[in-house]
Amino acid sequence: MAAQDRNFILLLGAPGAGKGTQAQILQEKLGLPHIATGDLFRYNLSNKTELGLLAKSYMDSGALVPDDVTIKMVADRLTREDCARGAIFDGFPRNLQQAVALEDLLADFGGLDVVVMFTVDDDVVVERISGRRSCRNCGAVYHDSFNPPKQPNVCDVCGNELYQRDDDKPETVKSRLYVYYKQTSPLIGYYFAKGLLEEINAVQPVAAVTADVFKVLSAHGILVAP
Repeated sequence: MAAQDRNFILLLGAPGAGKGTQAQILQEKLGLPHIATGDLFRYNLSNKTELGLLAKSYMDSGALVPDDVTIKMVADRLTREDCARGAIFDGFPRNLQQAVALEDLLADFGGLDVVVMFTVDDDVVVERISGRRSCRNCGAVYHDSFNPPKQPNVCDVCGNELYQRDDDKPETVKSRLYVYYKQTSPLIGYYFAKGLLEEINAVQPVAAVTADVFKVLSAHGILVAP
């Protein structure tokens, strides 16, 4: 398959900017796999792959998983058949070292086609994430403002009690934003210099954000099915 027949899209933005939501929509519309580092870690850990066991050895010791392990997980994921037409990256790369590695991984396929940057104010991020409530039993996710359960703190699906994950608490969200600005924000300049960066206002309703994403993809020669 020729390089131009493949489409590689990177979604960039702070936690809670809506990358995951838009990635799912694009996955359905384009038929491309959604590659998220969180999913890759869970897959490799649960299946006890060689990379998963290696990552676990660092996690068990309280150390951060090195970039090269994450890069190898992404490289392995790209060898699967469903990536033959491209992929949608979400959460990778997180820093410049990973960005350079991704460039090398995609060198034979024409590289990234576009980097969609979702812009959103910090206070909106805190509100979006800290309002999440999850069900311990079935995993259903709700939001106090945008998707509340029919009964407060009770799951609509299974009737179990909802809780707030530690990752969703306001103080944790602010820490995650700090890490994002320190590690990931340099990628904005990196991809801007390469002419790949397209910014989208992510404070809009989901449908409006999706419409803007489709316009950006169309401008970069990526056709979205109606």
